[in-house]
Amino acid sequence: MVQVVTTEISGRTLSIETGRVAKQAGGAVLVQYGETIVLVTVVSSNEIREGIDFLPLTVDYQEMAYAAGKIPGSFFRREIGRPSEKETLTSRLIDRPLRPLFPKGYRNETQIIATVLSVDQENDPDVLAMVGASAALEVSDIPFNGPIAGIRVGRVNGELILNPTSSQLVDSDINLIVAGSREAVVMVEGGAREASEEDLVQAVFFGHRGIQDILDLQKKLGQAVGNIKKTFACPVEDAALKARVFDLARSPLKDALGLTAKLDRQNQILAVREELVQKLSEDHPDQKKEIVKFFEELERQLIRDMIVKEKTRIGGRTYQEVRPISCEVAVLPRTHGSALFTRGETQALAVTTLGTSSDEQRIDSLNGESFKSFMLHYNFPPFSVGEARMLRGPGRREIGHGALAERALKPMLPSAEDFPYTIRIVSEILESNGSSSMATVCGASLSLMDAGVPLKSHVAGVAMGLIMEQGEVAVLTDILGDEDHSGDMDFKVTGTEQGVTALQMDIKIQGVTQEIMGQALRQARDGRLSILKLMNETIHEPRTSISDYAPKIVTIEINPDKIREVIGPGGKVIRSIVAETGAKIEVEDSGKVIIASSDSKSVDRAIAMIKEIVQEVEIGQLYLGKVIKIMDFGAFVEILPGTEGLVHISQLDNQHVKKVTDVLQEGDEVLVKVLEVDRQGKIRLSRKAALGQTLPPKC
Repeated sequence: MVQVVTTEISGRTLSIETGRVAKQAGGAVLVQYGETIVLVTVVSSNEIREGIDFLPLTVDYQEMAYAAGKIPGSFFRREIGRPSEKETLTSRLIDRPLRPLFPKGYRNETQIIATVLSVDQENDPDVLAMVGASAALEVSDIPFNGPIAGIRVGRVNGELILNPTSSQLVDSDINLIVAGSREAVVMVEGGAREASEEDLVQAVFFGHRGIQDILDLQKKLGQAVGNIKKTFACPVEDAALKARVFDLARSPLKDALGLTAKLDRQNQILAVREELVQKLSEDHPDQKKEIVKFFEELERQLIRDMIVKEKTRIGGRTYQEVRPISCEVAVLPRTHGSALFTRGETQALAVTTLGTSSDEQRIDSLNGESFKSFMLHYNFPPFSVGEARMLRGPGRREIGHGALAERALKPMLPSAEDFPYTIRIVSEILESNGSSSMATVCGASLSLMDAGVPLKSHVAGVAMGLIMEQGEVAVLTDILGDEDHSGDMDFKVTGTEQGVTALQMDIKIQGVTQEIMGQALRQARDGRLSILKLMNETIHEPRTSISDYAPKIVTIEINPDKIREVIGPGGKVIRSIVAETGAKIEVEDSGKVIIASSDSKSVDRAIAMIKEIVQEVEIGQLYLGKVIKIMDFGAFVEILPGTEGLVHISQLDNQHVKKVTDVLQEGDEVLVKVLEVDRQGKIRLSRKAALGQTLPPKC
């Protein structure tokens, strides 16, 4: 039976429908907003996947070209197998708020697929896919402690807007996606143009209030369908074994956690665990996995108790303290810009490369073809955490971290008019012990300034953590990997001295309150300012010139009517300039000409050749021209490439001239003066007026 529920958001109807399509899925909904429609399905296996200790949840968001009335641009003319960056990031957006809401111990293979069926270019399908994923779970029989909902928040002219259109986002200084349950916010992702912490808190909870109607819709839909959830009971623990693990491991594990160095601490923890497993496996030979699980539970509890009860952290830091930082720039001699940023045991090498517009990334999306002139790529090699494993392409985590850092820096970049370069930054994580994405932001900012990119201001980032235990709340600045693993929140905040440029928050508990988020943002600001101070001491403004190894790019404007002359028949003229100078030349329809080369002399030569072609005739100026045609009444002289004028027989000499050929022959070079350019563009020249004069020397 088809069920449809609707509500109004920002003057547009949001509808969720189930029962019409994909009826063999565990749950399926069509979510429509404007003319954007997303189909979301969920299926969960009836069998428990053995031998794992995590939820086997897969989320795939896919954009179909037909949704925008397009045929794919790939060689095969179909959607290619590898997801786009937008598809990967949206899959992560859906996964992150849903994963903590499955019952503890649920190990059934579960798959969510969100397929964009129609897109209207104004309403982004990403938040609809988030809503649809929760709604599909709600109408299914899969155990799920939902619903949750997602919404986008923008701010135009100081006014907060729910689900702003693509047109409105152009003028919006805030762009956040907020996901939450009835009681609290569970995820935030987005950016801002140096917004204040107070404004962001207001925006987040404005979004939380906005999702309440969407949560009501899902509840109403679930009740109408009437599906009964599968009974699921968390596996019963062996209480006696757990007590024995806690008793035997507590003291040596606590001593191991007191070690400051990550590898020393990990090695000691591993030694304690191996000794424990060996000791208990004699009495419990078939329960090694349970022993390890209880050991890890004890480790998590000890870390949390250390922070909340003993008011101390691993390494002895206070809640607000940032680890020791060092910043270096110009660490690589042949790159265009480089920086090494080290914070504690996390280290990022950021390298900037400058290119021309031909190096821009072409993106073929549902919104049409676009070009991207700023790219930040994040690499996380296995040696950064002391592991040996196969090197593969970037995974979802790497793509997500790179996108966060890119979003953080983008508001501070110069415009294309001021700096017509394509910019690529690669962040190589050389060591990792917490918040490598924030180290990437700091290193990339330093690297950009080292490359001479006119960055408006340095951008820094810091990762915040949260421990909530028995009514106690501890907000932690600059969290370690162990604190992230054992904590309740991972909240990354980036910005300048003036405000926030990007943030990303994930919650492992039911949600956070407005007070806790406000405290975390204020504490993050203090940490960020201390990091910015150290970065500015290293390099406080962009270098005045770019690297000798970077391409030199100069932009000039020419009369659009002259473009044809610069290009030449079949591109002959511009190809000859490129061949002679070695410079790259791009001519736009507006008359903008971009010349680029690693050799400044090549750029200067190309500019001179182009200017010679497009220069305009000036009345009263002298020109050395070439006689191209003799007539009875005078001679036609080419004074500029493709530009000719007439020297009448009366203007050939101070004396009377009977025949033109008595003075000039075809092919002669002759100095002439421009007397007139009429309305039709015809040029009247005089040899007589130029007699006795010489051309001024060229610069």
